[in-house]
Amino acid sequence: MSTQPPAQADRSFNRSMLIKLFIVALMMFGFGFALVPMYRAICQITGINNLVQRDATVREAKNTQVDMSRTISIELDANARGPLGFKPEQRSLDVHPGEVTTVMYEVSNEQARTIQAQAIPSYAPKQATEYFKKIECFCFTQQTLTANQTKRLPVVFVVDPKLPKDVKTITLSYTFFELNTPAAATAGSAAPTANTAATTANPA
Repeated sequence: MSTQPPAQADRSFNRSMLIKLFIVALMMFGFGFALVPMYRAICQITGINNLVQRDATVREAKNTQVDMSRTISIELDANARGPLGFKPEQRSLDVHPGEVTTVMYEVSNEQARTIQAQAIPSYAPKQATEYFKKIECFCFTQQTLTANQTKRLPVVFVVDPKLPKDVKTITLSYTFFELNTPAAATAGSAAPTANTAATTANPA
């Protein structure tokens, strides 16, 4: 029975490991490019696009009768997926149905590179969704943030006076998603580490 010299066996092992890591890096690179069209397809299938479109115009909002007899508490929430700092400038406020209101959010790019991101809104209770009318919103378009940039982003909205009487609090929540995650760069940086570990475990 023949036996390979230890040095040759180690080189074969390292070569095989490098090839595998290179293939994984290529796959992750391709997946990174596919994220944006995948995101758009999911939005189209699930109807998320309906949440990032204007619900009312300024003229329509100004023509709405303000119901001064009711007060709705609006709670603001913010979540981020990726290297983003994201928060509302205030956590809650009270509004009258039919009253045009502006609130501000702050988003920060915490990386030394330009990123693109998209915010998706959600509402609680669910039945309030059709009565929360966004006039202007940063969620209508993708946001580009340069390295270490911070932006103040407005949301102009009005609560439809037809909101059911039993709803007294609406939670507006946004989740910011990074769209151009550099998966290939992450994979590439991991490859030498794995190879070094293999070499350390099998010294030539």
